[in-house]
Amino acid sequence: MQRVIMKAVLGVVLLVGLSLGAVWGADLKVIKTQQAKEMTVTLLSESGQWTKGKNTFVLEFASAATKQPVDVGKVTLSTSMTMPGMAPMLAGATLAPEKGPGRYLGTIDFPDSGARHVTVAWDGPAGKGSTQFSVSVR
Repeated sequence: MQRVIMKAVLGVVLLVGLSLGAVWGADLKVIKTQQAKEMTVTLLSESGQWTKGKNTFVLEFASAATKQPVDVGKVTLSTSMTMPGMAPMLAGATLAPEKGPGRYLGTIDFPDSGARHVTVAWDGPAGKGSTQFSVSVR
């Protein structure tokens, strides 16, 4: 039983690694850049947009003053979509820090298209903060 579970876990790790590997080596386009006090938060992807289904992306943090990458520690990204007469549709991203400071690789899955309200929060060496912005899912 443990062997089956280990094989399943290894398979998931390999699949996520391969999809994130495509983002690492790609020329990335800006989806959205948002200023949050002393921090500039940039959302990037290979296509420059989010689409219905699974998306891989990069989230970068830089000092607004120096434009240098900033280690922000623990990061979360969540989205919500409001629709009249329905509960908001929520989606959270899976994020993993990249080798250098201020860069995180992520995946998120959207069941449909539409405008999403994105909340990015961080807590680490550069302090605690958050920002919100809108992104269209096509």
